[in-house]
Amino acid sequence: MKIPKLNLTKEKLIKFGFILASILISGIIIYFRNSFVKLEGYGYLGIFLISILGNSTVIIPAPVILTAFIGGSIFNPFLVGIITAMGATIGELTGFMAGFGGQAIVSKSKNYEKIEGWMKKSGFLTIFILAIIPNPLFDLAGIISGITKYPLKKFLLATLLGKSIKFLVVALIGAYSF
Repeated sequence: MKIPKLNLTKEKLIKFGFILASILISGIIIYFRNSFVKLEGYGYLGIFLISILGNSTVIIPAPVILTAFIGGSIFNPFLVGIITAMGATIGELTGFMAGFGGQAIVSKSKNYEKIEGWMKKSGFLTIFILAIIPNPLFDLAGIISGITKYPLKKFLLATLLGKSIKFLVVALIGAYSF
């Protein structure tokens, strides 16, 4: 019996690595989620790390908004908002990487087709608006951005701008709530 030769190009291996990394990061974060809460005691650095980790999970929501809210009530809310947005933007790279890795992990649902249509019309604006609104659809936008090979720099800029607005508002609400 002859074993078929696998056609593993460098590009396929890289894409598979992106998918595997995204799944692995999400799994580690979910498994160790109780340990990450302790990072809040480290001030701005803790908020930054929680924000990265909380946004690194693909599709599964993490309570980063609560971190910005509480952080804004304790520290300078403007710094908390910006630091949380920066961490969240870095964390969202896992969705982008998963999408870049291939379409195998995404089923073409109604939401997928809707966001894909928005991305084709105006990718930057779609990413920006979805980053502002607290919703799980942003992960799907990140995945679609990777699938469609949307420019990474534009993805990061739109994400940072949108998440900055969201987390600045949340941190300010936290500052004026207590």
